[in-house]
Amino acid sequence: MKNIARMALENDMVIGEDVYNYQNELIFPKDTVVTEKVIAKLARHSIMCVAIKEEIDYATTHFEKVRLSSEFKYFEFTYNDCMPVYGQLMMDFVEKGVPVRMNRLMELYVKITSCARNGEQLLDFLYNMLPREDDMTHAHCLNSALIAGVFGTWWKLSKEDIFLLIQCGFFYDIGKLELPQELLWKPDKLTDLDFAKLKTHTMLGFNLLKDQHLNEHVIKATLMHHERCDGSGYPSKLRSDKIDIFAKYIAVIDAYEAMTSARTYRQSLNPFQVIENFERDGYAKYDEAILRPILYHIASTQLYFNVRLNNDMEAEIVEINKAYLARPLLQKADGEKIDLSRQPELTIAAIY
Repeated sequence: MKNIARMALENDMVIGEDVYNYQNELIFPKDTVVTEKVIAKLARHSIMCVAIKEEIDYATTHFEKVRLSSEFKYFEFTYNDCMPVYGQLMMDFVEKGVPVRMNRLMELYVKITSCARNGEQLLDFLYNMLPREDDMTHAHCLNSALIAGVFGTWWKLSKEDIFLLIQCGFFYDIGKLELPQELLWKPDKLTDLDFAKLKTHTMLGFNLLKDQHLNEHVIKATLMHHERCDGSGYPSKLRSDKIDIFAKYIAVIDAYEAMTSARTYRQSLNPFQVIENFERDGYAKYDEAILRPILYHIASTQLYFNVRLNNDMEAEIVEINKAYLARPLLQKADGEKIDLSRQPELTIAAIY
């Protein structure tokens, strides 16, 4: 809501708070629609200004409210200002061999992250970003670098290692810039030939970076971020003890970013849908000691939000289920408890 002077009121605005006169008598209740008669009555009672509802006051889900906030709009402006700079730096390197100055990348990182109050808000902001199709690859890497700073803190890494992880985020998918966009963002299921070509991006990225003056973890993360602890990944089907630790970190960041970013063929997944996807087979594929604290933090940030279930029932998240993080304990307005771990047919469709 925002306070508006009586003289600036217009028909069809909606009053956001009860309006009282100087004798503390109710003149108009909230949700009154402004008309000429309403304005005239406010004048008779010498009411100088009233609270008027804004678009954000009509938002229902948590993420709709985030997107309509002034803080998000400033973040979005800053992000969109930095994106073409980041994209040009990476393309100049891939196409012309111009070395990327790390201090320039970190300037962009600081400029964007300073627009958020904390890591949780930064993740909310990124969740609401809608990159253009022509910069989705750049957005994926830039977002991963931003997420790396948050996750690195949750992993309790040293400042030096967080800085290194952010560098990995900037570079790890650079090999995709040598592949056709129509392959990378194909909405249909990839053919075996498509997938084989897509998998070459790890080696393409490694070849681009191997002779650059970069930390070895950045180069290894670029090569190994699709390796999986059970040996099911690529390009070398490495098992857990052979995978670089920063590649393990980036693997989680990469999957999280992909699931929480909108695509032309699907909406972003909500936090509990992300957790459920990871929990389905993630502890076999990802290092459990790395994945579990991230999922716990994601779940904990949703505590006390209201949710709508797939059966349209509404409830509040009152307790996180540590054994099954995707299925918290809920409580309805009438006090009834809903344990999602015991009702697999129910899923969280929206968060408020």
